[in-house]
Amino acid sequence: MDLVNKQTLKRKFSGRRRASRTTARGLGWFSIGLGLAELLAPRALGRALGMPDSAGLLRAYGIREIATGIGILASKDPTPWIWARVAGDALDVTTLGTALISGNNKSGAALGLASVAGVTFADLATGQILSELAAKDRMQWRDYSNRSGFPRGAAQAAQLKGPQLKGETDGERIGQAARAAAAQPRG
Repeated sequence: MDLVNKQTLKRKFSGRRRASRTTARGLGWFSIGLGLAELLAPRALGRALGMPDSAGLLRAYGIREIATGIGILASKDPTPWIWARVAGDALDVTTLGTALISGNNKSGAALGLASVAGVTFADLATGQILSELAAKDRMQWRDYSNRSGFPRGAAQAAQLKGPQLKGETDGERIGQAARAAAAQPRG
């Protein structure tokens, strides 16, 4: 049995692979941009989101965003870094949910929560696709395209023609050839 050439499979999934890698790079740049905003202007961002006393927390989140963005852009396989973004999104949703409940700018917190939800969807979709492609790369596929279904091959089965009866169909002749081939001793 021949194993399917991995290059063939990579070509088969190349459009999906290219699109998910492009999306991952975009998320990496977005992560760096957001991280810089959180790192350089945490007070203004905190006020806008209804979290005026969270400058230190926003700076820490900024460092996390920059680290995951660099990881996505610098890595050969961005999949684990995309999943790190998803984990960071969970922290962001929790923090913004708290701000929505107890903050003084509920509309800002709601807008921030909606924005994070949209980016979380993109992170989840990209992570899922990249994980599926990685699993397909690790899988060994068997190639059965060169098989005829006859024990001794289609050429030998075609040679085993018996006397054709009147009204006999092609399917019946093929069945007879298959039975005759199966009845021959193997050697």
